[in-house]
Amino acid sequence: MVPRYLIDFSLDELPHVETDVMVIGAGIAGLFTTIRASEENRVLIITKPKSLLESNTRYAQGGIAAVISDEDSPDYHLQDTLNAGAGLCDHDAVEVLVHEGPAGVKDLIAMGTQFDLENGELALTKEGAHSQRRILHAHGDATGAEIVRALSEKTRQNRNVTIWDDHFVIDLVTVDDVCHGAIVQKPDGQRVFVRAKATVLCSGGAGQLYRYTTNPEIATGDGIAIAYRAGAVVRDVEFVQFHPTSLCYPGAPRFLISEALRGEGAVLRNIKGERFMEKYDPQLELAPRDIVARAIVNEMEQTKSTFVYIDITHEPAEMVKHRFPNIYEFCLNYGLDLTSDWIPVAPAAHYMMGGVKTDLNGETSIKRLYACGEVSSTGVHGANRLASNSLSEAIVFGRRIIRHIRALLPLGDTPSIREQSHRPEHPMQAIVEKRLKLQKVMLRYVGLKRDANGLGKGLDELKRQLKIYETCLTKREEYEFANLLTLAMLTTESALNREESRGGHFREDFPEKDDTVWRKHIHLQREKGITEERIHDVLRKS
Repeated sequence: MVPRYLIDFSLDELPHVETDVMVIGAGIAGLFTTIRASEENRVLIITKPKSLLESNTRYAQGGIAAVISDEDSPDYHLQDTLNAGAGLCDHDAVEVLVHEGPAGVKDLIAMGTQFDLENGELALTKEGAHSQRRILHAHGDATGAEIVRALSEKTRQNRNVTIWDDHFVIDLVTVDDVCHGAIVQKPDGQRVFVRAKATVLCSGGAGQLYRYTTNPEIATGDGIAIAYRAGAVVRDVEFVQFHPTSLCYPGAPRFLISEALRGEGAVLRNIKGERFMEKYDPQLELAPRDIVARAIVNEMEQTKSTFVYIDITHEPAEMVKHRFPNIYEFCLNYGLDLTSDWIPVAPAAHYMMGGVKTDLNGETSIKRLYACGEVSSTGVHGANRLASNSLSEAIVFGRRIIRHIRALLPLGDTPSIREQSHRPEHPMQAIVEKRLKLQKVMLRYVGLKRDANGLGKGLDELKRQLKIYETCLTKREEYEFANLLTLAMLTTESALNREESRGGHFREDFPEKDDTVWRKHIHLQREKGITEERIHDVLRKS
C-alpha cells in the first residue's frame, strides 16, 4: 500500500555527496546533535525551511524540565513522568532522562543559551503534572526561540558543519537494514544522493495532520514517514497530544497559550464564567494535558460553545507582562489584554508521543539510522508527554547518539540501487485541497474523541487518496502530502486497533483504561503490519 520509495531513481545516475554524519532537521534535536557530532566528524545538516531559526522548537514557550533545585530530585521527576505517561513509559528511558537532563542543560548554557535568572539563580516554574518547580525558561515565554538562537549561531560558526537549508529529504537509502544515507532534493529540483556513516532524523512532529494545530506549516511528519517506508519500526502513533489551551479567536491563528500560565495561577472557566476543573481532577488546572483537554471539550459541548476561557486577571499585571511578554503582546495585537481579559482558548494538535522506535542510544531498528526529538519514540513519554520533557529528551538522547556514533566502523560500499515503478505524470487536484481534506478527516474522526465507527470511516476516506503514491511526484508539497497521508493512515490504524482509553488516546466506545489487555505498545512496520509488545519492564518497575 505504501511504496518503498516515493520516486523513481538510479543511484548510479545521481550526483553523490559524502559526509560522516547527516542530520535531518534543525530544531533543538538537530542543532544540538550537529554541534556535538562536529567535534569529531564532518556534519551535513539539512533543513526544509530557508532558515535554521524555523522549527517546532522556536515555538516552545514553557521551557525545559530538569532537576536543578535542591528541593527536587530525579526520583520526583521520574515519578511525575511515569504518572503522566499512563503506564506506557519505558522505565529505563525515563531514568536516563531524569539523571542526564541536568548535564544537558549545562551543555545548552555552555553553548550560549541564556535562561532567565532570579536573584542570581536559574529561575524555575511549575507546569501541569509536575510536583516540583523544575521548568527553566528564557525571556519569560520564549524558551524555544532562545535555544534555537544560541544553537543556530554556534552551528553557523562551525567549520566542520555544512548547512543545506531549503532542501528536502525524499527518502532514506538502505541496504539489508543498514542506512547508507538519503536522496535529497535541492531548491532547483536537482536530486542528489548523500552518503553518510550515520544518519540522524531530527525532523520534528506532525501537527499538520490536523486542521487546528500549534505547530508551524513545516510539521508534516516527514521523518516518521520516510523511516516507515525504509522499514523502520514505528511505535505508538495513536497517542497524539492536543494542547489544552490554544488561542481561539476570530482572525487569529491557533497561537499557543502556554501551560506555564496555569503554573503561575491561571484558571479555566467555561463561557458561563464557571471554573470547572474541580469536576475532572484533583490537580485542577495542573492535571495532565490529556485530562485538561478532554475536560475543556466536555465543557464546550455542554455549553454549546467553541471555546472556554483562561483567566489570569487576578494576578498582578506587571508580573503577567514580565513573565509572559510574548503571549501578552500577541494577544494585544487582536485586542485581548491578558492582564484584564479572559482569553478564549480551545485544544489544538500539539505533539506526537509516538514515532520511530529507538533504543537507549537513539538507534532505530535500522542500523546507522538514529532518531532524536519528536520524530522518535524513546519510551520517555508513554501515552501522554509530561510538560517540558520534550526539550530535555532531545538533548539527553542527542548526547547518547553521538557517543554511539563514535564507535561505528566505516560504512561499506553502497551497491547500485534502481527504483523503476514507471509512475505516470498525472495532473493532480491542488495539493492544498488534498491536505485540507486530510486534516478535516483527522480532526473529525481521529481527534480528541474517537470510536470504531468514525475511525473506520476516516481510514476509508484516507485510502481514497492512495493514488498519489502511484503518481510521479516532483514538488516539495507533493512529498509532504504523501508523508502526511502515510502518517495519517498509521495513526488511524493504531487508534482503531487500541480498544481502550489511555493518555492522549480516548475511545468513546472503550472509555476505560484496560491494563489487563492493553498495557502494551503498538508497533507498525511496512509490509509486516501491526504488532504488539507487552511491556514487562514497566509492569515490573512502575
